Formats: sequence, structure tokens, C-alpha cells
Amino acid sequence: MGKYFGTDGFRGEANVDLTAQHAYKIGRFLAGYYRQLRGRRCRFVIGKDTRRSSYMLEYALVAGLTSCGGDVYLLHVTTTPSVSYVVRTEDFDAGLMISASHNPFYDNGIKLLNERGEKMDAETIARLEEYLDSGSPEPALALRDEIGCTVDYTAGRNRYMGYLISLAVRSYRGMRVGLDCANGSAWMLAKSIFDALGAKTTAINNEPDGTNINMNCGSTHIEELQNLVRELHLDVGFAFDGDADRCLAVDEQGRVVDGDKILYIYGRYMKERGKLLNNTVVTTVMSNLGLYKAFDALGIDYEKTAVGDRFVYENMLQNGHRLGGEQSGHIIFSKYASTGDGILTAIKLMEVILERKVPLSKLAEPVKTYPQLLQNVRVADKQAALHNPALQQLAAQIEEQMAGEGRVLIRPSGTEPVVRVMVEAASDELCQKYVQQLVEVVK
Repeated sequence: MGKYFGTDGFRGEANVDLTAQHAYKIGRFLAGYYRQLRGRRCRFVIGKDTRRSSYMLEYALVAGLTSCGGDVYLLHVTTTPSVSYVVRTEDFDAGLMISASHNPFYDNGIKLLNERGEKMDAETIARLEEYLDSGSPEPALALRDEIGCTVDYTAGRNRYMGYLISLAVRSYRGMRVGLDCANGSAWMLAKSIFDALGAKTTAINNEPDGTNINMNCGSTHIEELQNLVRELHLDVGFAFDGDADRCLAVDEQGRVVDGDKILYIYGRYMKERGKLLNNTVVTTVMSNLGLYKAFDALGIDYEKTAVGDRFVYENMLQNGHRLGGEQSGHIIFSKYASTGDGILTAIKLMEVILERKVPLSKLAEPVKTYPQLLQNVRVADKQAALHNPALQQLAAQIEEQMAGEGRVLIRPSGTEPVVRVMVEAASDELCQKYVQQLVEVVK
């Protein structure tokens, strides 16, 4: 990806890597670029998560967009998938989401979406990055009545909530559900939706203060939700990340059901009903061997992409597939959304539980997960580390030793100066041994 924008937007520490000046310039560029592209005044919609710096970046984006003649509609605190939904259903020219997803509160990010609610194309991002560096061509400032206006648009967020409620095929009455909102974007939406559908809902980490987003909670710290499900004897639990575009589940026994198992459960459900177009589920290279063996047993085909829901969606779009996602919980249902959507994922899992009248633990049981260990190593140069001959040779030797019962995956982070070293093997001990060897070489 580019200098500023990684696989999931422009992300970094607020006022260090990502400043209000960056946001202002992004706003100016987009308003000017789209006005030239469309030959008319353009409309943009903005959402944000609960980080303290999100307000600063929102106001800077608004200043940039309106100064060059763009009209801006504010959803305020909302989820990334809600911005995507509003963009594609309300005839907006582009959408902007202010969030650093699962990162700590002091980081922030800006995600850009096109008129179809999809992640912005590489060509537009390249032009934007060139402008951020050079300052040219400078978009013309609007004058007099051409200056853009700003509109409070919470109605768009409410319409998105209504859309999700309409997708539920059964009442949740009698179901005891736990929700971990990560003190993030889902804090106002998720419980309202589940309550409206009749569930007896217990929400935790739904009191954001600007600095507690993702702090020991949500899909990246799911232990609190596991304890809640066990202690209150809940039927199921769902954990979201900071901008609620991902979801992990907890079964009635308090065990984690990750993105791989969610793909298996819903992929099987779709196949049984004749709804799995092309008989294919799209995964990333991070998916577990256990998922592929479970798919093989069902006769379900699969494709593997690079890590990132952007690449999953691009594959789905090009090939007409209906289901895809990541182990981390980005699940895309292309019939209903053009991005990962955590709350939609929870609704779809509830559908299978209720339709099949089977607890989540039984639905996930056929996937026998291979032990997997991932370690992040901070480096000065990601590409130099990845192409180091000694590292490549060691990885090949380890894969040969595992003889098909495991694998090595070494890849760069799309958003940080980090190399991710992952080993999947027959035992935790082997994972630990091989990861340690590989990390030493990277260091």
C-alpha cells in the first residue's frame, strides 16, 4: 500500500502520525476531486468511533470538505458498516469513517469509502497521497453560496439499525445474549437492536469515555465476555471491535467461536439451503487448517486471499461469491453488505442457532482447530526482513519437517512497522518452538 494509507485506511497515533492538518487536506482533496469528477456539488457522509481524537479529526475533515464546496452529513458516533450502508443507499459520493478499529485509544484512522460503500480504489488513494506530500494541485476554495454545508444526519444511523432489524428471520424472545461493545462504535447500536428483536440482553463495556475503547475488552480481549456468559448462563455472546466491523462469538459453554468457525457455520447453513453461490467461501491465508479440513468434509470449495477484508471483498465481487471473511472476525455477507459488519454477523449467527435449534457449541464442533501462534516483531524495514534469505530458508525447513500437518506464514502488517510471524502445527509446543526460531532470525 501507500505511504499513508495501508490496507485499512490512514492509521497512526493521533497528532503524531495522523494530525488535524492531514484530515483537513484529505477533506479538501476529496471535495475538489469529486467535484471535478462529477461536474457538480458533491455529498459526503462521516461517521466516527468513540476515541477522544475522533472529534478533532471530524471537525478538520468537515472544514476541508466544506471549504472546497462539499456538503457533509454527520452520522456522529456510529459503526464503519453503517457508513458503508448509508453511502450506498442514500446516493452519497463518498463516505469517511474516523476509527483505528481495534487499536488503542491514542491511535486513530481515516477510512475512505466509494459511492458503493466499498473501500476506496488504489488510484484515488495514490492521487490523495501525492497531494498530501506535494500540496498540489491545490483544490479551489469555494466562495459565497458555493461553500458547503453541514447536516446533522443521525437519521441515517437509525435507518441502518432498522435495516439490520429487518434482516432477522425470527424473534429472539427467550434468548439470553451477552454483548461486549468494546467501549466503541457499537455501544449505542448493538443492545438497542437485540432488545428490539426480543432478546434478554446483557451489555458490557458500553460506557465509552474517549480513552477506554478496546481497553481489555471487545473482540481482541474476549475473556470478560467468556466469564460473563459462564457466570450468567447465557445462550451466546458476541464481541465487537472499536468500529464494529468485526465480531467474534462465545458459545454457551464460554468458548470462543472465531471467524473461521463462523465461516464454517454459515457456509454450511447456506449450502444446506442451496444458497452458497459457486459452492465457495472466501478466506485469507490466515485461516486455520482445521477450517479447510471441515470444508473438505462437506464438499465446500474455498479460495484464499491476502490478509485484509479489502482483498476478501474484491475476490467475492470479481467471482460472485456470497460469503467470505477473516479469522479475526471480519465476515462479509455480500448480499447484504459491502464491508465486514459485526452486528450483522451476530444476527446471521442467531439465525442459524434459531433455525437449526442447536446451541452454538454444536454448530462449531466439526471444526477441529490446529494450534496457531502469532508473534509480531517490530522492524525498521518490513520488506528487507521478509526477503532475508536466512529467514526464507528456515521457514522452508520448518514446513518440510511438519509434512503437511502445519505451515509457516510470515507477512508484513498493513498498518504498522511490524512483521507478523505465524506458525500452525500439530501441538502448542511445536508452534512455540518454531515461532521462537523464526523470530530470532527476524530480530
